[in-house]
Amino acid sequence: MNVFGFKISPSSAIDMDKVDRARFEELCRVEPDAVRCMACGSCSATCPASAFSGMSIRKVLLMLQRGKEKDAFRMMRNCMLCGKCTMVCPRGINTRHLILSICRIYDDKEGKQ
Repeated sequence: MNVFGFKISPSSAIDMDKVDRARFEELCRVEPDAVRCMACGSCSATCPASAFSGMSIRKVLLMLQRGKEKDAFRMMRNCMLCGKCTMVCPRGINTRHLILSICRIYDDKEGKQ
């Protein structure tokens, strides 16, 4: 609907009471680095895929926390597992291992996307 040049968009609010966080909590048990990320953005700044695709491990973690698993997997397809993000992480998070753990936990339960 277009009213006076403005478009009315559906709400993008997420009802966190309806989000199933079981898989994310399992990820946190298996890979404690998922909780240690402080979302500083160092990984995104050095990521060669980020400039072209918007790939960001911090965005992936946020999407998984909010139950947007398909969006997270769509973004993770752009990761080249080059390891530059691991080298610059101030918390020393092994982002390669984290991404592989995410793929293993979410793919096992939901099937290949």
